[in-house]
Amino acid sequence: MAKVTVMGSTGIIGKNVTFKLAKEDVVSEVVLFSRPESIDNAKGQSYDMYDALAAEDIDCLLTPSCNFEDLAGSAIVLITAGVHRKEGMNRRDLAFVNAKIVANYAKQIALHAPDAIILVATNPVDVMTTIALDASGFDRNKVIGVGNHLDSLRLKTYFARRLNINSSEIHTRVIGEHGDNMVPLLSSTTIGGIPLKYFIREVEIDVLEIVKTLRNAGNTIISKKGATEYGPAYAISNLITTLITNTHKILTVSLYLDGEIADVKGVCLGVPSVLSKNGNAMIIPIHMNEYETNKFRKAAEEIRALTEDVRESLKEDD
Repeated sequence: MAKVTVMGSTGIIGKNVTFKLAKEDVVSEVVLFSRPESIDNAKGQSYDMYDALAAEDIDCLLTPSCNFEDLAGSAIVLITAGVHRKEGMNRRDLAFVNAKIVANYAKQIALHAPDAIILVATNPVDVMTTIALDASGFDRNKVIGVGNHLDSLRLKTYFARRLNINSSEIHTRVIGEHGDNMVPLLSSTTIGGIPLKYFIREVEIDVLEIVKTLRNAGNTIISKKGATEYGPAYAISNLITTLITNTHKILTVSLYLDGEIADVKGVCLGVPSVLSKNGNAMIIPIHMNEYETNKFRKAAEEIRALTEDVRESLKEDD
């Protein structure tokens, strides 16, 4: 049983993650961390959630707080606080504003929960993962971004729906930036164990249209309902429970690279990794075709450049 803190618990994604975690058998307490001006909202969320949990005889402790000392003992601290993307906004538009929030929270986590794993969900997530790593001073395997986990789930679902095949038969992955420079690994995608390139000879499927839909998924949802909500929340909860239960699943998360894939170094990007509760995330080296390798390196260049700009802006503010 683990204690988890959600920083940004009154936001759309934060409150959904909190409620999902509260229903997990492996979570004993969730700290609903918020700014002092939002503490009443956090308390209200907890009261409402308790009412719902009572219907299912769930006894998870919910602790609304704006006190950093309440982070103590957390196995995982999720940072989802920050300005959220609106219709037409690029994730990168948020970088300079959100970096200040993430850096401050990461420093407080290091001070009050030094044994915790930091999970970053604030966008642009690859840049924010590096900022949290810098600010916390933690080992690079203890600071994880949600990366392309949701993108990978979306791609899996798109193939399953187009082909009318159970999603458990679809094995695919998206790596690189969680954004415009995401890289779907179509060369290693299999359906029922059959490589995609052979499967599509027998079935009519527009792969390029599926990839286009994937790249626009977030904006499409935001344009229809104002925000992404359930998808990110459930993907994040899935990552957290994977870490807590130590099931060693391979998920695509954002980690600081040191040449493990395509010789890319000094930047956080989404890569397939084995996650464990002790914070020893292990990056899985993979083979890519030339197109995928070039796209991955392009993503690295652009995220690295933005990360350095954000780092410089934080120095100027100090």
